[in-house]
Amino acid sequence: MLVAGNWKMFKGAHQAREFAAQLRIVEGRAPDIDVVVCPPFVSLEATVSSLGPESRIQVYAQNVHWELEGAFTGEISPSMLAELGVKGAVVGHSERRQYFGETDEFVGRRAAAALEAGLGVIACVGETEAERESGDTENVLTRQVAAIPEHERLVIAYEPVWAIGTGKTATPEIAQEAHAYIGSLHPAPVLYGGSVKPENAGVLLALPDVAGALVGGASLDLESFEAICRAGAEAT
Repeated sequence: MLVAGNWKMFKGAHQAREFAAQLRIVEGRAPDIDVVVCPPFVSLEATVSSLGPESRIQVYAQNVHWELEGAFTGEISPSMLAELGVKGAVVGHSERRQYFGETDEFVGRRAAAALEAGLGVIACVGETEAERESGDTENVLTRQVAAIPEHERLVIAYEPVWAIGTGKTATPEIAQEAHAYIGSLHPAPVLYGGSVKPENAGVLLALPDVAGALVGGASLDLESFEAICRAGAEAT
């Protein structure tokens, strides 16, 4: 089971270094969980350094470009990430799609380039509240999943957009139904991401088609993130 913490635009290099040092206790208290943390670009090197080479916690970037180099201002290539000791990247997060015009095509290209460079990938999919209410969830998921390559180092994160940063969480029934549907389209393990908290992690991570969690706000607090990892260990 995989639990990934997306720090979004929080924790600069100094905070990341201190937090990563504290994260080491999670390894001993949830030994059966694969843990990933996703700091901002400016904090990647500090996080990798603070965790150290012996840590089982992997560091992923929050995005990655599909070219190795070029005139792409503001972007970071897979080879640049690998040079820092970063092990993977998130692609297609709903905030990238919503605020920065990320398309299914771009998500697929980013994922393919990262995988070709030897990185792991967490590829995000999910419907908006309007799409769910109109009964379009399966069409949206089918379209988004179709753009994602198949690879042993790739996992999918189902994040219902209406449950991200809103405090809303998909019911276990909704989460299980969506995960099962994604599983019918793609062989990758599927994480749940949508306001995962210690209070609901146990129920969500125990669902048969949920292979872990992509955690947002709760991953910024050591106690909360550890509790989610321990819930995953108990579910496993």
